[in-house]
Amino acid sequence: MSQTLIEKIAQAYSEGSAGRQVHAGDFLTMRPKHVMTHDNTGAVIPKFMGIGASKIADPHQPVFCIDHDIQNTSEANLAKYEKIRRFAEERGIDFYPPGTGIGHQVIVEQGYVTPGSLVVASDSHSNLYGAVGALGTPVVRTDAASIWATGTFWWQVPEVAEVRLEGKLPPDASGKDVIVSLIGLYNQDDVLNMAVEFTGPGVSTLSMEERMTIANMTTEWGALTGVFPCDDITLDYLRSRARVLENPRLTEKMVDELARSAPAADADAHYAKTILLDLSQVTPHVAGPNEVKTITSIGEIEKKKIAIRKAYLLSCVNARLEDFADAARVIGGGKVKDGVDFYIAAASAEVEKEARAKGYWQTLVAAGARELPPGCGPCIGLGTGTLEKGEVGISATNRNFKGRMGSPESFVYLSSPEVVAASAVAGYIRGPRSVSATAYERRLTSHPRKKGETAEVSILDGFPERVAGRILFIPKDNMNTDGIYGKDYTYKDDLTPDEMGRVAFLNYDPRFQEIAREGDIVVGGRNFGSGSSREQAATALKHRGIRLLVAASFSQTYQRNAFNNGYPLIECPDLVDHLRTTLRERVDAGELTISPGLEVAVDFRRSTIALGDRTFTFAPLSEVPQRLIRSGGVENLIREKL
Repeated sequence: MSQTLIEKIAQAYSEGSAGRQVHAGDFLTMRPKHVMTHDNTGAVIPKFMGIGASKIADPHQPVFCIDHDIQNTSEANLAKYEKIRRFAEERGIDFYPPGTGIGHQVIVEQGYVTPGSLVVASDSHSNLYGAVGALGTPVVRTDAASIWATGTFWWQVPEVAEVRLEGKLPPDASGKDVIVSLIGLYNQDDVLNMAVEFTGPGVSTLSMEERMTIANMTTEWGALTGVFPCDDITLDYLRSRARVLENPRLTEKMVDELARSAPAADADAHYAKTILLDLSQVTPHVAGPNEVKTITSIGEIEKKKIAIRKAYLLSCVNARLEDFADAARVIGGGKVKDGVDFYIAAASAEVEKEARAKGYWQTLVAAGARELPPGCGPCIGLGTGTLEKGEVGISATNRNFKGRMGSPESFVYLSSPEVVAASAVAGYIRGPRSVSATAYERRLTSHPRKKGETAEVSILDGFPERVAGRILFIPKDNMNTDGIYGKDYTYKDDLTPDEMGRVAFLNYDPRFQEIAREGDIVVGGRNFGSGSSREQAATALKHRGIRLLVAASFSQTYQRNAFNNGYPLIECPDLVDHLRTTLRERVDAGELTISPGLEVAVDFRRSTIALGDRTFTFAPLSEVPQRLIRSGGVENLIREKL
């Protein structure tokens, strides 16, 4: 039977699959080539120690890159960084200190990521690795500890969508416009929790940096990974890196071998969906405010003359050499508008050095741009340049969730480096030149597999057969992890479980803490837990005493976090639709957390939810999540294994 590229890579890095082909839906034990952690290494270390591990299974697997909170020079933060450095030094782990750059950029630059490899990171933007033909996918902190201790983690192979690219981008459009357009056009969970493979003749017209941008933001599209094929563009990039690195991790001889052996999808591979996009029709668009999936053409939005206070050219999605070249070309000899702060930070120190050598950096600084060190910074709401109440920002970052880049009462729009630079000079959101908008057409075809009879899943001994509780309905779709567990607490590793529980949902609805009671069952909308891979967004609700989460659908990374911490959740879109209908007046009135005074009873053996005289069904929980929940999480399972 034929396989997709994703399935082939998954098979190559799975254990126990010899003699059979791997396909979508299979649960696998995976041994990745590398696992990257950043500032959250400080939180992974106690997890690793807590499971009783005495040594790193393979010191060549982990890579530590400090990049998120590098402007924080407090004694506590510097002590955390020193603890991470010592941990790495004592165990022979590669460590990249603050100022080297953003981890995703660094490990690609440094040759850790190669076509056909499986490379993971405890960060949601590890999708970026797909630009070079690798399977890059996020894991959570508990997974990272598991990989350190055993070399492996569990993974379910997702369904794969094909995005076939045709034509060539016009001069006015960029890779950022490609992915923003895809996210805005196919915004009905069209690729949620799927893998995306980019195919077609249009792929060869995209540079490596454009591919990095597109692959990176498949995260915001809801996909688990976004992978490009290995082609001449990939091989030329890797050869150039091999010449720069001059180390055994990546050599020109290895690249020549990859040219012969890199895996590719079979011609008759099965894709769950096919999406067609003509690159020649892509035009600049802006996403927002505060929603990635709401997009407007640059021609339409500049008519509104939306004044900005801050502009940003930084982050792991758009802070590479081509991005600074584009911004410098737009600005030319111009100046940043009075009253606008324009912040720039390179994705890595190497990128900044190249941008300086070519004069792009100096052009931006001379225009009034404010320099920040290579790292995440304002993108994650940390350090200099965050947004204050009422301020509007235009950003070349990948997320504009409410409160992520500063005050929850600020407004963030996303766009390309060219639009950001033009807006910084104009003082309002606009493009570098007048562009006619294209009316996009959805071109999506589904190819469902023929399903056989579904076998019943028995309930494991010790797993609860029934759970009952009061409903708290949160009607918002695409509830992101920033809303569930805000940036102000994400990197505070010393919070107690009770303290974590008491800040749950504060960034979404401060009234949640007043309404919630221990034993409640939260019911959410579509794509619950989207965004960041921070596991506290799941554990905080567990610590708050929320007994169970039900949603129309979950982000797969959020689901991993929940199961890995022994926290149950189920998908039941019919129940959510019923609540939306019966509670329509309260939803329309803008209630963020609704307590309707209803109780539900969940029967895991029958896979049903009873609400009054109504019964709703959900997909049975398989043995893997049951075992994780029964054991209280993956750490306990690893502890038993060790």
